Amino acid sequence: MKREPIPPREPRVSAYGIDPALIAKRGAELPGICSLRVTDLFPDQPETIYPGEKGMLAIREETQRMMARVDLSKIKARDSVNVLCSHHGFTLLGGEPYAEMLRTIRDVVAERTGCSRISLRVGQGLRYREGEEYIRRFKLDSHFTNTAAIAPIDMGIPIETEIGTLYGIKKAYDADWIIHTHNSDVREIHFHRMVDRAVKPFGMSYARLETRSGYHQNLGPRAANFMARAIFDSDFVQRKYVCTAFLMVAPTGIVAVDCDNDLYALNDRVVIAGMKYYGKIVTLLGSIDACIAVLDFPAPVPYVFSAGLIYGNFLGARHDLFDLEKPLPAYTFYTEAYYGHGDRHLTEHVPGINPALKMTVHNYAMIGYPSEFFAAKVPTVVVGREQADLFRRDPQSTGYMNHAVIADDLDAAVAFARRVSGTDRLLIFDGAVGGVNMSEPLADHCLKVAPEVSRQVDQELLPRWLRQRGMDPAVLAAWRTRRYPLAA
Repeated sequence: MKREPIPPREPRVSAYGIDPALIAKRGAELPGICSLRVTDLFPDQPETIYPGEKGMLAIREETQRMMARVDLSKIKARDSVNVLCSHHGFTLLGGEPYAEMLRTIRDVVAERTGCSRISLRVGQGLRYREGEEYIRRFKLDSHFTNTAAIAPIDMGIPIETEIGTLYGIKKAYDADWIIHTHNSDVREIHFHRMVDRAVKPFGMSYARLETRSGYHQNLGPRAANFMARAIFDSDFVQRKYVCTAFLMVAPTGIVAVDCDNDLYALNDRVVIAGMKYYGKIVTLLGSIDACIAVLDFPAPVPYVFSAGLIYGNFLGARHDLFDLEKPLPAYTFYTEAYYGHGDRHLTEHVPGINPALKMTVHNYAMIGYPSEFFAAKVPTVVVGREQADLFRRDPQSTGYMNHAVIADDLDAAVAFARRVSGTDRLLIFDGAVGGVNMSEPLADHCLKVAPEVSRQVDQELLPRWLRQRGMDPAVLAAWRTRRYPLAA
């Protein structure tokens, strides 16, 4: 059923965004906007522990319960431990659930081992001040012995692997032991394609630029997945590795915390959860034949959220991003370079940008990520001169405004987009929790096709995706309840 709009994720003060006071109106406040709850569209979505009645206490209790399952006997009282995390986790539901999981892991390790030298390392991408912002915002520096945001340009450390020397970030590994933490949201499925999803940070968040660039620019989607596996499997990392903890996420919220000493066993669960919990939303958005995207979330352009998926995914939504037998999706760093160069042999096999995306209204998003590609490929209207100036000053997006026009306010931007595109279907990427904000005509379409999408994913697509990854579809028997399998 159509409901009132869900409150969008609040703006935040950041070096990468405009002053929140300058955001006069949010997309959810536009006339004719409603919301659809994910559970109304797909009633088999998993139960959540957050949001929920216990609030943040549920995250702490679940982390304590699941950490009790892992072996911490390697860690001695006089040792040092680095808890490794990634910046993406802090964009989920405001970031507090991820921060609480990290704090709880520190407390559990200290209590069970007597170890007091427990530090936090926050991996990040191209926004080198972002990790420091999260450390301050969640007061993590008062909980850990030492905290540091680690960037791919920091001092490296050579790691000998079965494919040669690769490079990690020295600060990630400057302790006796490491605990790997992350989250299971599908996010960059256009890159990893749900292959070794739980291993990926070893080739990204904890890796030097020379190594992680192999993922982004050299080898491309899927082909680069083996780099993270090679680093993790190296003797160097294995001598330091203790366990992994994941915040398990669905479009409805946090469904569990999963911890394991065996990263590959946890990885299998992460892959199944990603495809089962997000497969229907991905397929539903791929059924849209025309819409205007409204960017309205505190993250860089491709990482703004709608129904648990990022805008970068929507650019390839007409392509089955989980199907490993299909060609490359429409957008990655790797394929980006192929567009506009006139080399037909490079572009003819690459699916185009989602033809349903007629126009984008940029109401609120952040800099710090190469974003010119998005404005160049999708007609874009930016709300407010302050935001336009912010992007003009961004060294990574200096050409963004060469491809976009400016509107004085959100209402004017949407009116222009509707007139030029010929559609009144709005899809709002604002991080609404548990559902998605959109215009009523688009909601009508989603309600109409959701039953068939559900049947198709359950009976056809999900078994295919599993088989492509060497998994027996019979493993889904453990996932037929609305509870995460290990949550019972």
